[in-house]
Amino acid sequence: MSFDKTIHLPVTADEAFALVTEPERLRRWQTVAARVDLRIAGDFRWTVTPGHNAAGTFKEIEPGKRVVFTWGWEGGGDLPPGASTVTITLEPEANGTSLRLVHEGLTEEQAASHAMGWNHYLDRLVAETTSDGGAGPDDWAWAPDPIDYLSSADAALAILLGVLRNVTPADSDKATPCEDFNVAQLLDHLAGSLQNIGRALGADPADVKEAAPETRIAELAQPTVEAFTRRGVEGNVDMGFAELPATMVAGILNLELLVHAWDFATATGQHVAVSDVVSDFVTELAQQTISEQVRSSGSFAPAQPTAETASSLERLLAFTGRNVTL
Repeated sequence: MSFDKTIHLPVTADEAFALVTEPERLRRWQTVAARVDLRIAGDFRWTVTPGHNAAGTFKEIEPGKRVVFTWGWEGGGDLPPGASTVTITLEPEANGTSLRLVHEGLTEEQAASHAMGWNHYLDRLVAETTSDGGAGPDDWAWAPDPIDYLSSADAALAILLGVLRNVTPADSDKATPCEDFNVAQLLDHLAGSLQNIGRALGADPADVKEAAPETRIAELAQPTVEAFTRRGVEGNVDMGFAELPATMVAGILNLELLVHAWDFATATGQHVAVSDVVSDFVTELAQQTISEQVRSSGSFAPAQPTAETASSLERLLAFTGRNVTL
């Protein structure tokens, strides 16, 4: 069985090729995070939705014309990486490009489920190229089911990157809810935290400081979360200054991604929307991670009061010492 669909995009074939192969473009319409080694036999790994990672290798590459890659799901059982093949063909046409996607090597049940997925994402690809605001946040990344340490981190990363996408150099000196940091300094802090966690997990994420904020953080977070997914949350992690339970390190990662998303949004006049499923889970992690000893070290301010009507996210932020009435 196969899935076969053709859409029209009002962009050049080269622009369409970039949209389906470059991590920064993929994050706009299809993925939370993406690693791409665009060469024959090079591999890719896309976090399509929180906790669901597609992987495969490139078989054919004709820039601006065609790309063929194998496709499967990590831990997917009956459709592991390499078990099926996706072919994307681009043809110039009036006012844009015709994009045809064919997914082959599927069972009837797999074809039905992938048709639902591809239709969703191809609609978002069209929206990315036709709507003033692009494809926008993906509803499918809203509330992981089931939620765990790493699917929660994926969901938090999606929120953070959506905020950072709108942060510009003009925002660098703006104050943030973190008293010691302006926007530029908070970016450096977050980048350093992701890099340290990644290295402790066996990854070696590079910090490209001159990159745009969203790209900089995405390129640090993707290998860090991927390394955590490979390792799991059992045992301890040597963070250099101490050995910490892996669950605590995962809690720190979630807090860095989600709480700082709100910090950046608040500093730059953006609104951040978070599912209660995610904020409730990260609050549980915060309660396990932020002890009075941790607060006394200066890492977190004292917990702040909240109104009875406070949202789940506001309760999380107040627990981390933030004044949600700002």
